[in-house]
Amino acid sequence: MLINGSRLLGCPILSLHVGGKIATVAELIIDPDTLKLLACRVDGPLIGGDVGNILLMDDVREFSRMGMIVDSTDVFAEADDVIRVQEVQKLQFRLLGIKVETRQKAKLGKVSDFTLDSSTWRIHQLVVQRPLLKSLIDPELLISRREVVEVTDYKIIVKDEEKTLKQQAEKAAISTNFVNPFRQQNAPAPEPSEIKIDSKS
Repeated sequence: MLINGSRLLGCPILSLHVGGKIATVAELIIDPDTLKLLACRVDGPLIGGDVGNILLMDDVREFSRMGMIVDSTDVFAEADDVIRVQEVQKLQFRLLGIKVETRQKAKLGKVSDFTLDSSTWRIHQLVVQRPLLKSLIDPELLISRREVVEVTDYKIIVKDEEKTLKQQAEKAAISTNFVNPFRQQNAPAPEPSEIKIDSKS
């Protein structure tokens, strides 16, 4: 299921053991090397002491409209206990608000949101808010992760803007011209009197 990254902030974390809410998502920890949601920093009355404040996405049993479902607070860990989480946190990488440019240094805008796949937690698309002048024509861009060439601490580099826009226009045209086969009505069968018989046969 594709979900907006902004929807995850403040998302309830539910425990099967407790049968209710045990925490909420306070921060998303995204790995810039893979553009994957690696973990979440969580907050709540049960967090602290022997209970860590990091939830690895691999420990999420299911994501639903109610929130993220885990077994219990035992899945929460400290950042120091997970080496990759510790490394990513030291980078202080923040996907929201990061600048997006093309390989030819054309500024596309800043990431205002993103979509990700809840089965793999990989970023699927970036929602890029356009600069003021360009926003009059096109307020935002949807950029597929396939368009991403490089991710640094300060910006994301993608393929040329013109190519991205053309691909979006083609996708829009395909979806517009799509015909639902289940709504088509079959042509009525010809009446017997309308069937022509070849006298030569």
